[in-house]
Amino acid sequence: MHGGAPSSCPVGSGCVPRLKFVRALVQRVSQAAVDVEGDRVAQIGPGMLVLLGVRVGDGEAECDRLAEKVAKLRIFDDAEGRMNEPLGEREILCVSQFTLYGDAHKGNRPSYVQAARPEDAEPLYDRFCERLGAKKGVFGACMGVALINDGPVTLMVEI
Repeated sequence: MHGGAPSSCPVGSGCVPRLKFVRALVQRVSQAAVDVEGDRVAQIGPGMLVLLGVRVGDGEAECDRLAEKVAKLRIFDDAEGRMNEPLGEREILCVSQFTLYGDAHKGNRPSYVQAARPEDAEPLYDRFCERLGAKKGVFGACMGVALINDGPVTLMVEI
């Protein structure tokens, strides 16, 4: 596997930085929908909109761990109004998003060399969605994504 961005590891500690791979931008929504060429292909009510980025070198193990992490995120209000509840019976809409691996450190045009090639990313996207029972956008299509962010609550989750 190729390396990702290292997590924090104190200088001189002797620890080995853990590498980050599959990336999801998770938004708590009251509703979300995806259109392709003017046609509605998926929509959900309350739940999560997940923008999923797959990186060069990602595999099934990383994909499965991220799906498990997303499903267990406690970002929904409990009876006392605190973010303490997981997804439960709510829905997920997942959209493939290679641009999550865009790098604009040099210049103004992002580089996407860290994003997995479509033939590698699509099976992992499908696996992630299947693991979560998520509704899906159309992989590789130009999509119109509409959402009402609830909170707003938005998290970047990396495994």
